[in-house]
Amino acid sequence: MRQLLLLRHAKSAWDDPALADHARPLNRRGKLSARIMAAEMQRLGLVPDVVLVSSARRTLQTMEALKPFEGSPIVTVSDDLYLAPWPSLMATLNKVPDTVRSVLLIGHNPGLHELALNLLAPSTPASPGLFRLRDAYPTGALCEFAVAAPWHGLTDGGGHLMGFIAPRDLPGADQLNEPEEDHA
Repeated sequence: MRQLLLLRHAKSAWDDPALADHARPLNRRGKLSARIMAAEMQRLGLVPDVVLVSSARRTLQTMEALKPFEGSPIVTVSDDLYLAPWPSLMATLNKVPDTVRSVLLIGHNPGLHELALNLLAPSTPASPGLFRLRDAYPTGALCEFAVAAPWHGLTDGGGHLMGFIAPRDLPGADQLNEPEEDHA
């Protein structure tokens, strides 16, 4: 069984209208939520062999907050993952070597959310995580799938939902509600 982890980048800043979308950094809340998610991933023992990450600044900063990675995974930064639609994300996963056990994909909505929904096996049992995933994929949220097929054979319905968590679900989330500091 293979493991697929889908992580949406943490909350980004919108305070500089002149900044290109690709260059937007994480805001204070995003940095904190990424650290909270990193701690939870470590607690759960989620250790990827390969990390695929969009080249956008906010996804790279989200990945940096997860470090140090246990086991020194292979990290691939790709422009093709920036705002990629779900079929492109699936095609990227289909190119992962079949010897890889666990993949972490750090990307953007709506493509990441649509990929997760398309991966759901038709027999996925009802659960709070499933209902939340169907409803939304908030910034910083992580979805874990078990995948039976080799990566090259991963298709729609090929994932078994193991869990869905958002930073607000985790210890320390109360700090996420604090107002942003004004750095005038």
